[in-house]
Amino acid sequence: MIPTFKLLLFLTIAAIVYCAPEQELNVNYDNQDIQYWGRIDTSKTDAAELYWSGTSIHLNFVGTGISGMFDEEKGDNYYNVIVDNDSLFVLRPDTVRKYYVLAQNLNQGPHQIEIFKRTEWDRGWSRFYGFKIEGDAKVLPKPKAKERKIEFYGNSITAGYAVEDFSGRDRSDSIFTNNYLSYAKLTADHFDAEYRCICKSGIGITISWFPLIMPEMYNRLNPADPESRWDFSKYIPDLVILNLFQNDSWLVERPEHEEFKRQFGTVKPTNDFIIDSYADFVHSIRIEYPDAQIICILGNMDATREGSRWTGLVEAAVKQINDTKIYTFFEPFKNSSGHPTIEEQQTMAKHLCTFIEENIKW
Repeated sequence: MIPTFKLLLFLTIAAIVYCAPEQELNVNYDNQDIQYWGRIDTSKTDAAELYWSGTSIHLNFVGTGISGMFDEEKGDNYYNVIVDNDSLFVLRPDTVRKYYVLAQNLNQGPHQIEIFKRTEWDRGWSRFYGFKIEGDAKVLPKPKAKERKIEFYGNSITAGYAVEDFSGRDRSDSIFTNNYLSYAKLTADHFDAEYRCICKSGIGITISWFPLIMPEMYNRLNPADPESRWDFSKYIPDLVILNLFQNDSWLVERPEHEEFKRQFGTVKPTNDFIIDSYADFVHSIRIEYPDAQIICILGNMDATREGSRWTGLVEAAVKQINDTKIYTFFEPFKNSSGHPTIEEQQTMAKHLCTFIEENIKW
């Protein structure tokens, strides 16, 4: 017979071993081992506020599951959640602050998670408050910083607008936009570079489909706030790629359109005005990044079709700047309707990567 006190001791140990709940670890948004890519604001609330396409959150951890706490301004943003560089699902946070399960039933070992913003800033801000890790939880050191850094400025082509609208109708619902599949992200991945993307569908340098042009937006932290300013010293790219003028090429030719009247009145802009506007914007980028190499590209929609004057305007602007670290490259016209498909984005990336490999030393 087992003595009573020994039996009680045995049962107590068994309860501890078999009945104790798994440990959970809360990781606040400002933990130094969380790696953020993008222009992110932490000044307004106890959270990281995300706006721009391609903004991402990275964490290395040990645990059997992980959740993230979010809330949204509009509930219309979508995120790719990538676990261990393999599995992927799409997360759509809503306007209620709460935890969302990002991964579960993982083996007890080291894991990586990336949360990537697919959608554009006009879908409202997202706030990220932190992670909750399950299992024998532990935060591991942040991913190693990339040796190369790249930054894109662009419009809907760069945003990946409607890239997943397989109906061919070019629908504007944010579920069809996916910056992760854009030529910009594909190019950054090809060169294993840290990625930044400053873009907005419909935007131009001289005129846009709304009352905001890239020279007014490029230096904002919060793109929806005219008073918000980004500190360019926080991210200094080796390579900057500008893909703009597609929307200018449409609207400059439409004096009957309300946006033309708002921007230009009744006077059609001259080639010299357009060239100077482009050159001034590139010069603004050069001031912020005096050592970066810059590629001024255009395409792959109809601004680069045969006979288009817009490639020549880009070339004239770059020639006017007279900077040996600024290049031009034009994506061939895709010769199809609508915005670029997944395959057309991949073709763009292939062309651009080849140009970079042949011309850029970084």
